[in-house]
Formats: sequence, C-alpha cells, structure tokens
Amino acid sequence: MSQTNLLLICGGGGDEHAISLMSAKFFETSLAKLAHINVLKVELDAQGHYRTSDGELCELTNRKQIRFDDVNIASWPVDYVIPCIHGYPGETGDIQSYFELINLPYFGCDSEASRNCFNKVTAKMWFSALGIPNTPYIFLNDFNDDAIAQAQQALASWGSIFIKAASQGSSVGCYRVDSQEELTESLKQAFNYSPYVIIEKTIEARELEVAVYEKDGEIIATQPGEIICATNTFYTFDEKYAENSQAETKVVADISESVSQRIREYAVKVFKGMKLSHLSRIDFFLTEDNEILLNEINTFPGLTPISMFPKMLQNHGEDFSDYLSHNIMRQLNNKA
Repeated sequence: MSQTNLLLICGGGGDEHAISLMSAKFFETSLAKLAHINVLKVELDAQGHYRTSDGELCELTNRKQIRFDDVNIASWPVDYVIPCIHGYPGETGDIQSYFELINLPYFGCDSEASRNCFNKVTAKMWFSALGIPNTPYIFLNDFNDDAIAQAQQALASWGSIFIKAASQGSSVGCYRVDSQEELTESLKQAFNYSPYVIIEKTIEARELEVAVYEKDGEIIATQPGEIICATNTFYTFDEKYAENSQAETKVVADISESVSQRIREYAVKVFKGMKLSHLSRIDFFLTEDNEILLNEINTFPGLTPISMFPKMLQNHGEDFSDYLSHNIMRQLNNKA
C-alpha cells in the first residue's frame, strides 16, 4: 500500500481551541496504528498562522503543500487533511471551502453541510423541511426593542426559554432564562456572540446522543447514549469538558427498543437529508411522553477522553483506526 501524507489541523483560535487539541491527540493515537499514513500535525491560531509541534511556522499553499517559513526545511506534500477544529473555522465550513477550492480531499462534512448545521437558524429550518420534530423556536436578527418584546412574549408563553447565539457551538453563548429580569441581559450577551439569535422553548426531557458514521457506503447510527446533568439544567461547556464535571454519561441509554429505533431512523434521515459526510453526533430530547425532538447536529464531535462519540463507536464494535483508514482510502481511491 502506498504512503499517504496526512495533514492534521487542530486549534482554530476560537472558544474551543483547547478542546480541539485534546481531540487531535485522539486522532494522533489512532493514526499512529496505520503504517501507511504519514502524519504532520499543525496548530492554527486566532491570527490564521499555522505552527508545527516543533514550533515551526508554516502555511498550506494552493499547491497542496505545507511550506515552511524556514527556507532550509523542504515543503511537505499533502494528500489528505483532517480538520480537527471545533467551532470556527472548522465546523462553520470556512476551512473546508479552501480545501474544496484547491481540490484537496479531507475528512468530515463538506462546507455547505457544515454551515447549515452550525447555524442554528438554518439547521432548524432544515429539520422542519425534512419532517423531523424539533423544539418550538423563534429567531431574531437584531438586538432592539422589538427583539426584546418577542423574547418576552416567548417567555410568557413557554414559561422558560433558551436564548442561543445562532452561529456558535452548542454551549457557547447559550443561556437558560426563567424570569423576565434576566432576559434582556442574556439576549444582549447572545448577540455579542452572533448577529443572529434563536429562542427555543425549554424542554424538560432526557438528553440523548447518537453517533452517526459512514462505512462501506452505508450510513450507520449507533444506539443512543444519554447525558444526565447533575444540576438538572443543561449540558454547559464546563459540564462537558471540566475534569470535575458532575454530568453522568451512559453509552447506551435505558430506553425501549422502539424509541431507540425511531431516534436512529431520524438520525440517519437527517444525516442523508443534509448531505453530511463521514461522522456526526446528533442530539435529541426525549420527553416523559416519549416525544422525540431533534436538538442539534455536531459535524465534528469531540474526541476527548470523556467524549461520547468515540465511546458509542467502540460500543458499536468499531475500531476507530480501522474506521479512519477505511474512509480515507475509500475517498482517495474514488478521487483517483
């Protein structure tokens, strides 16, 4: 088997930069088992600069090469990229657009699918268009008196709401609001993160997650796992990644087979309908009445030691290294 030069990009300079570095370590460990893959890891900072693990500044050129600032270091040809970046510019589709422009194959969802899933307004419109139940919502495009009035009306109608920056990760710029006194400030903070804001009805429900992935041309959804927050509020950024997190995770949720099957069917339907690629973590709510509501899609899920996606894949009988190799080589062979 011929050697493949794989560029592993991590960081990104955003709010989830540090988490991206943790996920990159998982990729490094998995790729180290593949003798036919040569890996170069580079970290992207907030200024758009790439730097190797040795501290060497470099750039990815439109000739599909890593060119170093130090002219004494030879350029490194790139056959394939894994953009291990959570949030901007990875999950927003920005970096994928560049790969597509220079015709460089990469792992994960394409630029359009990434954009559609990352923007909560666009994503909700897609969910509804595909006929998949999701939480009641309104969206706002400016922080003004009219927006405050709409938010107040939503709170009065629904009793409790989530105010979310539309173009951020699942837990960044996200606020639960239960009283009118905290509404205006939460709305203002959300608009600081994004020019668009979505307001959702608070759903008292179990939080279930499904790992969806491609193998042998088939789209597979694992059994749903469950997140149980000790605070009984929502799965905050700190709950996800803090070492002292009190959140409990179950790789396989204690639900009926019929509910599990419906969730998995919805997950595959939205994966296909939104033209996702390779992997995604798809999150659902399950109410006491067994109502299933699609919450959100993470097009590049975390791969940290406590992340659910790799655990659910492993529980489903998948070896992550084999899964990676299969998808990389299949993509490169189809391109040849």
